[in-house]
Amino acid sequence: MMQTSDRNGDSRPASAGRESAHQAGAPLLQLRGIEKHFGSVRALRNVSLDIPAGQVTALVGDNGAGKSTLIKAVSGISEPDGGQLLWESRPVHIRSPKDAAGLGIATVYQDLALCDNLDIVANMFLGREPRHGVLLDEASMVRGATKALADLSVVTVRSIRQAVGSLSGGQRQAVAVAKAVMWNARLVIMDEPTAALGVTQTGVVIDLIKALADRGVAVLVVSHNLNDVFAVADRLAVLYLGTIASEGAIAEYDPQRVVELITTGESAMRDQPVTPSTIATARPEG
Repeated sequence: MMQTSDRNGDSRPASAGRESAHQAGAPLLQLRGIEKHFGSVRALRNVSLDIPAGQVTALVGDNGAGKSTLIKAVSGISEPDGGQLLWESRPVHIRSPKDAAGLGIATVYQDLALCDNLDIVANMFLGREPRHGVLLDEASMVRGATKALADLSVVTVRSIRQAVGSLSGGQRQAVAVAKAVMWNARLVIMDEPTAALGVTQTGVVIDLIKALADRGVAVLVVSHNLNDVFAVADRLAVLYLGTIASEGAIAEYDPQRVVELITTGESAMRDQPVTPSTIATARPEG
């Protein structure tokens, strides 16, 4: 019988794989009792979550569960109304994306924030171009971009001078992630990284996520695709109506159990009946 962790504090065993190599230390990022309100809507309710270094944590939930709200709180786009964020066990306040970047948190959104008309090198250094006097240090940029892609074993790109607009979906993800790693990201948040990708390109992204974790980077993946989640995740957290319904090692779950948690919030709502009025007042964005 599986053991899962819910808001009542159930214990669970450690999973195998990457987790065993990193479980001794404190998580890189800890969320404790995070709250977020939009008027009368309580979008996040007492959310606590651990995100360890060197592991892939998957965050899943139905539309409106609060996934987007949660990653905005971590990435500095929307400051929580309550609770605490701990970075390497120290309390921190993330009030802006600049604060998040200063800690080493990078978020790769679905639109990837890349400029199609610029080449790979220009995209990876956009806004941070090294210079010799008034001239761009092109040689340094080429070396940096080449190394960042090679470190993640990205071999499908024909030339780092090709326009991003000519790349496939998987290649674009690779460029966005390599850009984050090049600027020393220690936590990479990926929002639906395999959405609208074919089988081959999805495989590229899955390998990329694994490479990040193998380098000791903490990865938080937000995804609706349970096949991808079970292929890449070390840990799983299920959001239901703004509350963590369950959290634990991926080995403790099977797809059927996850679907039940996503659709009914069994653990989160154990002592609170779900009614139409409850759903209406608790429905957050994302």
